[in-house]
Amino acid sequence: MLEGSLFEKKKSKVTKYINTPEVKLEIPEKLLRRSSLSIFPNLSELEVVRHFTNLSCLNYGIDNNIYPLGSCSMKYNPKVNEALAELEEFIDIHPYMDEEYVQGALRIIYELERFLCEITGMDGFTLQPSAGAHGELTGLLMTKAYFEDKREERDLVIVPDSAHGTNPASAVMAGFKVVEIKSDRRGLVSPSAIKQFLNGKTALVMLTNPNTLGLFEEDIAEIAHLVHSVGGLLYYDGANLNGIVGVTRPGDMGFDIVHLNLHKTFSAPHGGGGPGSGPVGVKDYLVPFLPIPRVTYKDGSYFWDYNFPKSIGKVKCFYGNFAVLIKAYCYIRLLGKRGLKSIAEISTLNANYLQKRIEEFLEIPYKRLCKHEFVASLKSFRAKGIRALDIAKRLIDKGFHPPTVYFPLIVEEAFMIEPTETESLDSLDRFVKALKEVVEEADTNPDIVREAPKEHIIKRIDEAKASRTLKVKWQ
Repeated sequence: MLEGSLFEKKKSKVTKYINTPEVKLEIPEKLLRRSSLSIFPNLSELEVVRHFTNLSCLNYGIDNNIYPLGSCSMKYNPKVNEALAELEEFIDIHPYMDEEYVQGALRIIYELERFLCEITGMDGFTLQPSAGAHGELTGLLMTKAYFEDKREERDLVIVPDSAHGTNPASAVMAGFKVVEIKSDRRGLVSPSAIKQFLNGKTALVMLTNPNTLGLFEEDIAEIAHLVHSVGGLLYYDGANLNGIVGVTRPGDMGFDIVHLNLHKTFSAPHGGGGPGSGPVGVKDYLVPFLPIPRVTYKDGSYFWDYNFPKSIGKVKCFYGNFAVLIKAYCYIRLLGKRGLKSIAEISTLNANYLQKRIEEFLEIPYKRLCKHEFVASLKSFRAKGIRALDIAKRLIDKGFHPPTVYFPLIVEEAFMIEPTETESLDSLDRFVKALKEVVEEADTNPDIVREAPKEHIIKRIDEAKASRTLKVKWQ
């Protein structure tokens, strides 16, 4: 109800235009609203609803438009998976409940591990790690335990210069020394580059395949042979599994350890910093070192098994981010073998279509058949005083989320584009059109690009100042 002066003003305005006698509202005193909360504006329900609806429209999400950084951060998550993860039977259980009351949940964990083994070519999995970097650390700790058990002193980890930054960081955290090797002119890791660092101290070689340029490491079988010939292990960073899932398996390439990002490839996007999941799979000779407890099936029931004396122990409280596991489980069951393969096929088709369209007006340093992503270089715009960051921000004005910029580091002014498998031809074309418009503006109106975003509710900020002067408290 509208009260006081606001009501009188509105009533006066209305009666002026309809030219009718003033009508006195006879409302019993006990029905009149009385409130001491005078700090709140006197608004109708409709005004409040419209206010918050308009605010929600200012957010950008996968439901609004394409995320050109795709499975790296915001791959489409089918709504049915969210609905299933929110069933009361799942959200009303607790990790401390007796095993007999959570047989369904244990079965999901058990079967999901089996699915991931089949998808990756591994022999055992743990679902405990919270995200990719956590999975890396878990794999590295198992590597350390494995060589300690063999009484071998190995402390060297090899990573390519195109690796995710978490690879060397995780290795150092686990107590290893790190050696970086350069990619060759193809943008790949050559066997000769790795061979010079392989010796009796080599514990692990960490690779992503497809790599961060979106290119498949063609020499992976030879690399695996070289690593194993000196007794080392090969680690698979699963951040880019989206480009090969259902087509080939890391285990068949010669990898000994695999971490996956369920929140990337398997339908639980972590955009906005939401929960992730980084399961780790291993070959049979590393299975004894997996974290405990592990789900075991015996005599018609599932139970937690702690009887693995060589285990590295727990790496997370309880048993992993269960809601993310449910979504991944549902995703795999719904798609099946053929559907999973189509993820790689269509995401690769979409990425190559975009690359072909965009190479008409942007430089593609490694212009060849890519997998699910590719990287353009915007270094030519430096002469105009324009950075990759500026072009990315101008895309915001065009209604698109920016792609990843400045990664991988081996490409100057890198502009990584990853459309995923769910984007239509129409959405890809609209993105190309918007990006081309921004590139043309760099010639015709460079100031608007340098100062972007100009037309969005949030304007250009000083990124360096924002990073150094954090203001996280509302005043």
